[in-house]
Formats: sequence, C-alpha cells, structure tokens
Amino acid sequence: MADNFGNTEPGLSSPATKHRAVTPSDSTVLDPIPRAIVALTAGNVVVQDGAGTSVTYPVLAGDRLDFRAYRIMAATTATVVAWE
Repeated sequence: MADNFGNTEPGLSSPATKHRAVTPSDSTVLDPIPRAIVALTAGNVVVQDGAGTSVTYPVLAGDRLDFRAYRIMAATTATVVAWE
C-alpha cells in the first residue's frame, strides 16, 4: 500500500498511526508512552504523569485526551485506548 508520508518524521501534532487497548493499572507503565488517550465509553480517566501526579478527567465516549500519560490508573471507569 502506498504511503505518501512514509518518509516523513511524525510529530506530536501528526495523526496517530497505531492504537492499542489499555488495561487500567496502578503499577503498569504504558510502553511506549502514547501521544493521546481516547475514550470509547463515558466515565472517568485517571492519568498519571512521569512525576507521579494523578488527575481525574471526566470523559464522554469519543473524547480525546491529548496527554502523554505515563499510567492509566485502576480507578479509571471509562474504557480507553492509547494512540501512538
């Protein structure tokens, strides 16, 4: 399949090219760290940054958090996927 942008370096504002399911966990570090988190269902997403600070975001299905989350904490009630 042709990719007209295959030879360009993606940036954080570029569209994601991969996605993966995320299982919330207080101990699992997301690897690789995604460029964004997308909510598949409504609820709360508890994200932790690399400094260990956690913040709860209420989300609706389809919401995107443009945040490079270190962890998605176990208190998360929404179903989310990571975009890379």
